[in-house]
Amino acid sequence: MSEPIAAIATGLVPAGIGILRLSGDGALALAQRVFRPFHGAPMGQRRDRELVYGALVDAGGETLDLCLCTVSRGPHSYTGEDCAEFQCHGSPMVLRLGLDALCAAGARLARAGEFTRRAFLNGRMDLVQAEAVIDLIHAESALAARNAAGQLGGAILRRTDAVYERLREISSHYHAVVDFPDEDVEDFTLQAYADALRRAEAELARLEASFQRSRMLTGGVPTAIVGRPNAGKSSLLNALLGYERAIVTEVPGTTRDTIAERCELGGVLLRLIDTAGLRETADAVERIGVERSRAAMAEAELVLLLCDGSAPFTEADAALLREAEGTAPTLLLRSKCDLPQAPWPEAAAERALPLSALTGDGLEALSRAVAQLLPAPETRAAGEILTSARQAEAVGRARESVAAAREAMEAGFPPDAVLTETEAAMEALGELSGRSVRSDVTEQIFSRFCVGK
Repeated sequence: MSEPIAAIATGLVPAGIGILRLSGDGALALAQRVFRPFHGAPMGQRRDRELVYGALVDAGGETLDLCLCTVSRGPHSYTGEDCAEFQCHGSPMVLRLGLDALCAAGARLARAGEFTRRAFLNGRMDLVQAEAVIDLIHAESALAARNAAGQLGGAILRRTDAVYERLREISSHYHAVVDFPDEDVEDFTLQAYADALRRAEAELARLEASFQRSRMLTGGVPTAIVGRPNAGKSSLLNALLGYERAIVTEVPGTTRDTIAERCELGGVLLRLIDTAGLRETADAVERIGVERSRAAMAEAELVLLLCDGSAPFTEADAALLREAEGTAPTLLLRSKCDLPQAPWPEAAAERALPLSALTGDGLEALSRAVAQLLPAPETRAAGEILTSARQAEAVGRARESVAAAREAMEAGFPPDAVLTETEAAMEALGELSGRSVRSDVTEQIFSRFCVGK
């Protein structure tokens, strides 16, 4: 059993509801000291997950809040231990006083991520599921939330467990071959095992490849908003964000440096980079901004090129379009469509998406274009996209070992050569799930968590 820990599980801002969380040895008895039901038995005698109305009190018995309390007994709780939660009014002061009361009753303050760490150590979730908790908390798009929820539900574990079991069966057989060398391995068994390894290798390769698209879920696709001065780049950034992040004036060259913000567009998380207007300039500061704009465009995976629709489409615009297309997929946007439009060449006019950052016209069409240009990763089920370098590295090592085991088997190498590689693959998959993982790795993972989770 472990010492009881307590924390505020919700944000310290005024809200309708605030939650205090308690877990560990004696949590139910401790809850009884600080919570007095208005009706019925004390909390230690209540059913799991039954909401009880009563008073939260301090060490002197003074009422701090009228709230709801629920208990969950281990091992069928979030942490696998006895737990209690108090659903209070969302006053930061009430929550702090309630936390003080829990500590005075015998709990200690929880460390960052300690509730989820205990869930992992008590077998309530694997390490990928634990990482999914923090991904779900920080999800900034619907796709990211669905993927994190799928991982929390065990989507990755279901795929890798099937591979692990195949490897365990092969390893068990080869252990028998090594221990009993006089026994022959039948040809049909070897072929069946080679096929199983081939399937496992393909499965791990598909899973590893999913990490390449994970930035669509987490960091966002680097997206440069470029164009000549006064084309409406900062206005577009503000319109997409829904607030005035960048300064907008009628003076060309207002933006001197790059500004980066994230937003969801077309179901895709973008890391928008507003850049300085691209033009030749004698101003030293503006020239540095132009150089940074070109660097941002070179590193982008999507370019939004704005050209002022109220002005003619010039050769400078055409040159900028060619430059953008040489770096990343590019969407040509004909900005300021709320103003009288100047004549454009037919090819440019047909390709361009008209929009107005002022009125919002065209933003929906832009959203659809982004979704078409950056489709969501194809997976068989939600949660099958790896979202951390740790996960991808473990799966990659497992895939390499499986491939080496298959090659050794097909080349007729001694059984111990196959056994060494299959066990290395199993070890790598064990690191993925947390069956076998170094303590410093878990420390790094749980250090990302907030207190109370």
